[in-house]
Amino acid sequence: MTRVLVTNDDGIAAPGIRWLAQAVADQGFDVTVAAPQSESSGTSAALTAVTVEGRVAVERTTLGDVRALAVAASPSYITLLATLGAFGPVPDVVLSGVNRGANAGHGILHSGTVGAALTAAMNGIRSMAVSLDVLSPAAGSAASGGAAIAALDTVDDETRHWGTAADVACRLLPWLLSAPERTVLNVNVPDVPAGELPGLRQATLAPFGQVQMAVAESGHDYVRVAMEESGARQIPGSDLALLAEGYAVVTPVRLLGAQADVTVDTAVT
Repeated sequence: MTRVLVTNDDGIAAPGIRWLAQAVADQGFDVTVAAPQSESSGTSAALTAVTVEGRVAVERTTLGDVRALAVAASPSYITLLATLGAFGPVPDVVLSGVNRGANAGHGILHSGTVGAALTAAMNGIRSMAVSLDVLSPAAGSAASGGAAIAALDTVDDETRHWGTAADVACRLLPWLLSAPERTVLNVNVPDVPAGELPGLRQATLAPFGQVQMAVAESGHDYVRVAMEESGARQIPGSDLALLAEGYAVVTPVRLLGAQADVTVDTAVT
């Protein structure tokens, strides 16, 4: 039976991971959940953990019918531990999500959701990062920047359409299992009922993420920042543009590697 590790960066109590794990288990896969004890968003591929006498705390629990572990560590650290057999047999595939909010554009560099998927691939395991776009144009068109984000934060997370994203992930999973080793898929799905989804499209990465940081104020001994919409939805064929059109999108993501077409003058003194 194919072994699947499900992790996230929103934490073990987040609804998205519960929906994803149960959907994959219902497809007959051997699923183990191992996720941070608390939210670890924006951690990228950081390898951080809380240790006591060199031991990382692990609390055993369940998410519905799925066995689960709440781990005092970042998503990438948890994924690395899984590839070393810390939570049982090494998984055949790693799924990270469903994240609350799109992970799109080059902003995925900072995502703990995507960082976990990349860490799996670095260790030879196929992986998929899955995110739900809670800043859909339908919900946020009347506001902009931080106001839109704040407005959407009032929505009860339990009412979001996590099942739509989980369904898309399950549809992609057979393809991923037959893909070359180290394949990484980044998937973003609109927050709509499954019946309203017009389809799934392959997309490029937009040049920016869905939101970007701006300096709102600075003084002698402080800096205050704000998050603003980046406007990257306007790039044709990009993940953010297709999300804005209502599609679920998938982007194969390349692992880090040497840039072979650049020659450095090593004779400099």
